[in-house]
Amino acid sequence: MSLIQALLIGVFAYLGSKRTPWFFGVTGGWNMIGRPLVAGLIVGIILGDVTTGVIAGAMVQALFIGQITPGGAMPADVNWAAYIGIPLAIAAGGSGEQAVALAVPLSMLGLGIFNFIMTINAYFPHRSDKYAEQGNSKGIIKMTYAAAVPSFVLRFGSAAVICYLGAPVTEVLLNNMPAMLLHFFEVAGKMLPAIGFAMLLKQSLTQTWMIAFFLMGWVLIGSTTMSVTALAIFATAIALMFVMAKGNAPAATNTIVQGDDDCYED
Repeated sequence: MSLIQALLIGVFAYLGSKRTPWFFGVTGGWNMIGRPLVAGLIVGIILGDVTTGVIAGAMVQALFIGQITPGGAMPADVNWAAYIGIPLAIAAGGSGEQAVALAVPLSMLGLGIFNFIMTINAYFPHRSDKYAEQGNSKGIIKMTYAAAVPSFVLRFGSAAVICYLGAPVTEVLLNNMPAMLLHFFEVAGKMLPAIGFAMLLKQSLTQTWMIAFFLMGWVLIGSTTMSVTALAIFATAIALMFVMAKGNAPAATNTIVQGDDDCYED
């Protein structure tokens, strides 16, 4: 991996990190560029291997697909998992399985970086309060921009340095790992995304019987030649019919019987 490639990955890692305001705020940054699926495409373009980047991004995305960040609290840092795990795996000649294996520990390390940044940034709001008491609007604006500096230094710097210096180390490790350990990473890479889908199902299924929809999709995709796109369209149609039927069901319970003449009014 060249220095320019590492720097570019560092820039996108910063733009896609939590609390970065530049790329349409959280919507364009954390919720779009910061997603592993999008990060895999970006990293693949930068490193010249779009296919492996997208595949690795999809596998890492599946691992964290059920993750939510209520109130800004993160159980794991997807940004580090995406913008460090995926490029290191690609640069070392690995596949999506290796990217997933790297993503898990990196997401935990990235969480420490995130908490450290938030600790540093706690200084700037207090400083802004003092400027507000003085009626100094320029001071408040200055603190707003200054608060972005620690995040840029740590996010951009850590991603760029680790990608540039860590790629040769990762390549040596992958090339010298025992076959049994590499096989373990391959198995883990296929099993860990199932955990992400299980977390998503636990959040999405409001009633136990809804698991039938998931089983229907699993049977269709496994026993037919239906593509994922076709299955998504089919599932959307089923969901629309279900919502419409559920919405119309209470109408029958809101009728009033007028005597014995079988006339009903809503």
